[in-house]
Amino acid sequence: MFAMLETYGESDIYPYHMPGHKRHPWGELPQDMYLRDITEIDGFDNLHQPEGILRSLQEKAAVLYGSEECYYLVNGSTGGILSAVSGAVPFGGHILMARNCHRSAYHAAYLGKLRISYLYPSELTSYGILDAITPGQVQAALDQEPGIQAVLLVSPTYEGRIADIRQIAGIVHRKGIPLIVDEAHGAHLGLAEGFAQNSCQAGADLVVHSVHKTLPALTQTALLHVNGPLVDRERVRRFLDIYQSSSPSYLLMASIDNALSGVVQQGEKSFADFLGRWKEMGENLKQCRHLKFLPAGISQDVGKLLVCGKDIRISGRQFYETLLARYHLQMEMATETSVLAMFTVNDTQEGYRRLTKALLEIDRELESGDLGPDAGSLKEGMPVRQPEAGNLPWEQAQSLSPGLPLAEAWDMEKCLVPLEESVGRYAAGFVNLYPPGIPVLVPGETMTHMLYEKIARWIGMGLTVQGVKGSGTGRYLEVIRTGSLQE
Repeated sequence: MFAMLETYGESDIYPYHMPGHKRHPWGELPQDMYLRDITEIDGFDNLHQPEGILRSLQEKAAVLYGSEECYYLVNGSTGGILSAVSGAVPFGGHILMARNCHRSAYHAAYLGKLRISYLYPSELTSYGILDAITPGQVQAALDQEPGIQAVLLVSPTYEGRIADIRQIAGIVHRKGIPLIVDEAHGAHLGLAEGFAQNSCQAGADLVVHSVHKTLPALTQTALLHVNGPLVDRERVRRFLDIYQSSSPSYLLMASIDNALSGVVQQGEKSFADFLGRWKEMGENLKQCRHLKFLPAGISQDVGKLLVCGKDIRISGRQFYETLLARYHLQMEMATETSVLAMFTVNDTQEGYRRLTKALLEIDRELESGDLGPDAGSLKEGMPVRQPEAGNLPWEQAQSLSPGLPLAEAWDMEKCLVPLEESVGRYAAGFVNLYPPGIPVLVPGETMTHMLYEKIARWIGMGLTVQGVKGSGTGRYLEVIRTGSLQE
């Protein structure tokens, strides 16, 4: 597709049509970008009714991933999740979804006024992350609540944990309902030997891929796959029309085609190189005595390197800042105890070498004590206690604090209270660490002591917490004006 855009941009056809730049440079952006940025004109098809080049490209993408239908998305996986949930569950319906879903899943539930039942992932305590949902959890939930109309899971998770989608799909389909998988971080899966199957190949009905996350494509590019007879495909297309822009970027769509065409043409060698470099890095990092790494395997995606210092007094934020300031290595995310690095087929040998060298040096400094404790980790002065043994798990803490339905709570009258006074109150908005944008509090849920202490620690460490207002010690949370746990 890019070749078509290039040919058109260099032609003498004058554009008496949108976009307003008329294929001429303006300001600081390069002319090449303007030359290839067009709208729906003759010969370039229409994403909302594809009959030519775009239809052909979507069909090729479906073949590549093993799906029955595939749709290009130009506003990221967000548009795909909104369309998948809205298409699969009727207005006012009931969805079973993993509690570690992205905010877009909650937005879809809000817009459809859905009743939500949650699946709570267990924690990999040695690494401080949530694991993938298990088949047993899905089976138990569906047996307990027979009125569920669709199931939504995340696989791989942000940290790369992979669920047994094949077994879960069988469980869900025996109930006669569709399985939706947010596979935003798995656009590379199933494309080469040595990588796990993707969820289309494993039997899921609706699968969303962020092409830009794990393949060489521009930001905002994604795919929605549809399979099987349990999904009303016309309804899904209706919501794609609603949630997708009526003026999709041809640069973004060409970027999807370019990434997937590259997989077809050179994927075997590129993915083999990817695996080879990854394994070499893993072997070298076995020298580390203080840093630990979540090992790749059948349940862990290659390409996500979680670096953890959980058993030593150093925070993920200090890892993050040291790697950036000293080594010029920009990590994907920092948590309380870890940092996350992402790798794709487009990483260079030099990239692997630099991170390996940096981690080995940091580990040696931890051995000698030169790096020192993370004395500056609590930067904002928020009142915070150290985590106590016996803290209730996420799901148990919330089950003891019954909340309000999301579809109602988000529209209720709200007010601001100091963060430390929000314990026992119903949240009026979302609170999450960003990235990855997974809420720890959803509108209508109760702020528990455990969650307050977690959020306060995040703020104290300088992590990016969305949903909490103010700065320094003056932090506030929007809560529902009337109603609390105490009442």
